[in-house]
Amino acid sequence: MRKLTKALLVMAVGTAVVYGVARTTPMWFAPAQQATVDIRDPELIRKGEYLSKVADCGACHTAPGGKPFAGGLGMQTPMGTIYSTNITPDATHGIGNYSYADFERAVRRGVRPDNQPLYPAMPYVSYSITSDDEIKALYAYFMSSVTPVDQGNADTTIPWPASMRWPLAYWQLMFAQPRTHVADAAMDASAQRGAYLVEGFAHCGACHTPRGLAFQEKALAEDGSRAFLSGSVLEGWYAKNLRDEGTGLATWSEDDIVQFLRTGRTDRSAAFGGMADVVQHSTQYMSAEDLQAMAHYLKQLPPREGRQQQWTPHEDTTTAQLRAGDYSTPGALAYSEHCQACHRADGLGAPRVYPALAGNSIVFSDDPSSLIQVTLAGGRTPETPHDRMAFTMPGFAHIPNAELADIMTFIRNSWGNHASAVSADDIARMRRVVAHKPQHYVPQEAAK
Repeated sequence: MRKLTKALLVMAVGTAVVYGVARTTPMWFAPAQQATVDIRDPELIRKGEYLSKVADCGACHTAPGGKPFAGGLGMQTPMGTIYSTNITPDATHGIGNYSYADFERAVRRGVRPDNQPLYPAMPYVSYSITSDDEIKALYAYFMSSVTPVDQGNADTTIPWPASMRWPLAYWQLMFAQPRTHVADAAMDASAQRGAYLVEGFAHCGACHTPRGLAFQEKALAEDGSRAFLSGSVLEGWYAKNLRDEGTGLATWSEDDIVQFLRTGRTDRSAAFGGMADVVQHSTQYMSAEDLQAMAHYLKQLPPREGRQQQWTPHEDTTTAQLRAGDYSTPGALAYSEHCQACHRADGLGAPRVYPALAGNSIVFSDDPSSLIQVTLAGGRTPETPHDRMAFTMPGFAHIPNAELADIMTFIRNSWGNHASAVSADDIARMRRVVAHKPQHYVPQEAAK
């Protein structure tokens, strides 16, 4: 154990680069960024409020049934549950006593005022590229316009010794060094803005980039490895590949992406799971220019090495078979019984109401985790002003594993779709994930 710790320390110190400080200076010893911020400046506050939505602060720091930014949202990790903290300006439990320097260190460096490192569930790795002016605007908004909430913070359920925070300091030295955004001169101004948002405050990579053995994002920007935004599984959801390839965004136009981020829906697809929360709390409030910039940037990302650029559907023989009452294909009869009323015999659903299953890249994605989980647990579209009603898909956990596997394999290989089969073991594994979803922490007195 001592040898491992020493090796990690040597590796960490050897890679440290901290705001121009000597390479052997740990992040928590870097000079605090003192600044005077006018927290009553209306323009600064408005900018901070907008950035708080772009950064999706509300989605993580507001538990279901809780008060805004009071924390308590349970986040599932392989080792236990981490609860988001109170970031209201409450002086006892929140950030009411934070100076600007304290706030900047927490948001961009992942270090609390007591020098304890934050868990990387807080996406400070992404926020590190943001500007001083943007952090000042966020500080002004949170300190002047967010209502203080007297609610304590819940302890993590991660068992000792994994719950000790000091090893996280070495994780930060290896994987979370402060960095700057490097604009790609080959991109136009809109794509450059989109790249800055995607890599920074929007922190798309936190969910959509695969993680390494130390739970670090394998790429923090488009670095030539083509790992950035290439898809990852978190809390049992597959955050889809966002690179422009067959199972990614090849079948999406820029307008499709903008509509999805603004409303949580397109004529073929709908947001669910964690992405529904992102739309609900964040992207629906973003400006048209910023949404277009993000879509423009994502569509110019090249595919992974060896991957198909365009997805070509197979011939649709499923619609005629179902309409003729031919249920000989495994899963066809169960699909007709449980799914066809909403998603139709042709798999096209109803635009902006029931998502299409035919030609929907979420359905035939490389990893079926999201399809399995939403089928087991159900889901609800986000509520936005752009659609008159939100719709809920019921869960089908009552269906046996083998039958569910047949249904999903049928869906992933019908109407021209072609993808890997889903097994009963896949269903059983996802049942365990759904059964161990973390409980959220909202004291009754604080929720009133």
